[in-house]
Amino acid sequence: MQSAELLICGAGIGGISAAYSLATKHNITDVLLVDPEPPLSVTSDKSFEAYRNWWPGPGDAMVALANHSINILERIHCQQPDLLHMNRRGYLFVSADPSRADELLASAQECCNLGAGEFRVYRGQPGDPQYIPISDHGLLDAPDGADLILDRSLIRTHFPHLADNACILLHTRRCGWFAARQFGMYMLDEARARGVRLLKGEVVGVEIADNAVSAVRVKSSDGETVIQAKRFVNAAGPGQKKVGALLGLDLPVHAELHMKMAIDDQKRTIPREMPLTIWYDPIHLEWSEDERAFLAEDESMSWLLDEQPAVAVARPEGVGDSTIALMQWHYHLQPDEPIFPLPVDPDFPEYVLRGVAHMLPTTKIYFENLPKPYVDGGYYMTTPENRPIIGPTGGIKGAYMLGGLSGFGMQIGPAAGELLADYVADAPLPDYAPAFLLERFDDPGYLKMLEEWGATGNL
Repeated sequence: MQSAELLICGAGIGGISAAYSLATKHNITDVLLVDPEPPLSVTSDKSFEAYRNWWPGPGDAMVALANHSINILERIHCQQPDLLHMNRRGYLFVSADPSRADELLASAQECCNLGAGEFRVYRGQPGDPQYIPISDHGLLDAPDGADLILDRSLIRTHFPHLADNACILLHTRRCGWFAARQFGMYMLDEARARGVRLLKGEVVGVEIADNAVSAVRVKSSDGETVIQAKRFVNAAGPGQKKVGALLGLDLPVHAELHMKMAIDDQKRTIPREMPLTIWYDPIHLEWSEDERAFLAEDESMSWLLDEQPAVAVARPEGVGDSTIALMQWHYHLQPDEPIFPLPVDPDFPEYVLRGVAHMLPTTKIYFENLPKPYVDGGYYMTTPENRPIIGPTGGIKGAYMLGGLSGFGMQIGPAAGELLADYVADAPLPDYAPAFLLERFDDPGYLKMLEEWGATGNL
């Protein structure tokens, strides 16, 4: 019979971040990571690799968690700048609807008040602050907070590649992207160097004695093994609900399939210095008259003529001479049970390109000849309010969870893993810790608040 002080189910970004903090911060190294797949290979390495401290309320917990995670990323980037390839280009939320100005102003002011930084507004008036373009700063000297640009001339000056009708632009500044998978492997290597072990296998049972974890059953190619462990962490990514059931828990998470595509943008339709750019309005796809007639005649395709959801996303990828561009748009998004291999819509690349072209018209050049796309993605495991679950679970001594990481696992992983490690080590906890406990869903007042929540913070 094998043993470990603590067993972590899942070697994605959640489990690896927890193991890293346990080993490096608390010197807890008798840790066993168990996963049937190679580390970071199920969902974590399919990330858009972006990060942000831009989160709605109520409360400042998500902003605080994100700020701390970005602090960790920046510290490691400064130590090893060739590892993370981290930037601070920001997120660019773009709207062509003048009536949304007050809505965006209010939400931006809220996020900044919660700790995202200073809020600046540009109306094309003499008293406007000085806008700092991304070309004038680096990672650590960039502005924080956000710039709300209502001055069309300023938009055209700095972002001429956007659709001509873009009239509102929200540039959130402590945001960008980084080499997330390399960072995950760095944390794994650091943890293993200190004694953390990795086992290929599937957790199929958790044994409980006197309401405490006593052992974990793991199935591998060699059969089933019982591993003595007094502490168990559910960081199983898409499998977290199934693993939670092993502890008698019906976890409040659901799966959403999110896909993205990468193309070789040889014609450089997407500027290499562009921030991560997001179209904030509903979309009507552009079709020729012949295409519209064809779609209208086919009942299964006619939905493409209707108004489509907002949030088409694009950014350049790579450094140096790279011409890779990433695109994402979730025109059909519904909860589902995780299925592997992923069910990929064969028309996904064309639809995504057309969604992105709504905000970046130069990409229309690919309508007739789309470069061969590379499509991948994974499941966002999402709680009702799109916040993670971190800490002890189920009232069972020694049972913990690090889940509900939705689409933000790579960016908040460092801070989420550290918070989980602090619970295990019985260390002092940050003020935001209670906001992420599973038991919040047992509070009738919290559930009532969820009904009035509104924005989920999901991009």
